[in-house]
Amino acid sequence: MKKVVLAFSGGLDTSFCSVYLQQDLGYEVHAVTVNTGGFNADEVEKLREKAMLLGAKTFTCLDVVKEYYDSCIQYLVFGNVLKNNTYPLSVSAERTIQAKSLAEYALKIGATAIAHGSTGAGNDQVRFDGIFNIVCPQMEIITPIRDLKLSREAEIQYLTEKGFSGDYTKSVYSINQGLWGTSVGGKETLTSHSNLPEEAYPSQLKKRNPEKLTLEFEKGHLIKINDQKFSHPSEAIVKLNEIASEFAIGRDTHVGDTIIGIKGRVGFEAAGAILTLKAHHLLEKHVLSKYQLMIKSQMADWYGTWLHEALFLDPVMRDIEKLMENSQKNVTGKVFVTLLPYRFELNGIESKYDLMTSKFGSYGEMNKSWSGEDVKGFSKIYTNYLSIYHQVNAENND
Repeated sequence: MKKVVLAFSGGLDTSFCSVYLQQDLGYEVHAVTVNTGGFNADEVEKLREKAMLLGAKTFTCLDVVKEYYDSCIQYLVFGNVLKNNTYPLSVSAERTIQAKSLAEYALKIGATAIAHGSTGAGNDQVRFDGIFNIVCPQMEIITPIRDLKLSREAEIQYLTEKGFSGDYTKSVYSINQGLWGTSVGGKETLTSHSNLPEEAYPSQLKKRNPEKLTLEFEKGHLIKINDQKFSHPSEAIVKLNEIASEFAIGRDTHVGDTIIGIKGRVGFEAAGAILTLKAHHLLEKHVLSKYQLMIKSQMADWYGTWLHEALFLDPVMRDIEKLMENSQKNVTGKVFVTLLPYRFELNGIESKYDLMTSKFGSYGEMNKSWSGEDVKGFSKIYTNYLSIYHQVNAENND
């Protein structure tokens, strides 16, 4: 039989796809879940059982959490990337790496087709299709939900008629969890005026008393929280999320432009991601030069935009990553944080590379590197071009 690799989440859409690909299109289905930090061992086992009950030939869970960090997340940290100054690109980054992993697996097993359950209404269809067209261009891309324009009721009826019963009740809120944050969608995010209620968020407020944290970075990577050192930064992010989510930190609603040309709105909670980004940025402000910060910020905006818009495999992304890597040589030190309900405070940093050193003076207090006469000359030369401009134009206006 022809082999198809199906991106399998276990929900209604991919359940329909699994049966439809077998019974209507005659494929041997190989269900694949790509774990980017959203599934534990018990959840993976339940996915396996469900895939096999739906008739899949095989089920595979690809654990790519560390690869996800190494190939993508670290550069979002290095660039302090927040889409529209708000969103850490939780789903955008995740889908890109999932699609790439699926395509590579399909090549590995010699599949002739690859399938996903995206609808025709969102960004994910472009991210999956785009990566598949690049990595495995010879394979047919099958998207039953999008192409057949199916309603949930039609999918449930089809599965029931085929003998596959199950609880396909639609949740009030759609949740997508991963290493770099959890997205939350519901009726409130479909409009412009409502916010998500407290109960919509998977993590609820559990702690109210302030708590101090020390986050330690080495060349831009979060490697230590308080006295606990981690073998890989992804493990530190997981731990930080566990700690900070008990304060309900990292919640917000993102409004942005979708790839398909319409405005979209999504809620999210990303305690580990937001804290990592903000702490890292504070450390950078102390240890990088003025123009390192400026240029890197501009490049980071482009990097985040192109990642969001399914262009991760453009070679310019590798070029930007090289700049980001090089900028992190001195981004080493400690950041002191206070956690509070729904928010946090960045108290300060400690680093041997701190450029705010009293050796050269204290801003607004005392200088040790120049005299008053030096400043007079500097100020005159520094503004000379503006002085010329205004004098010439004042004469011409007369």
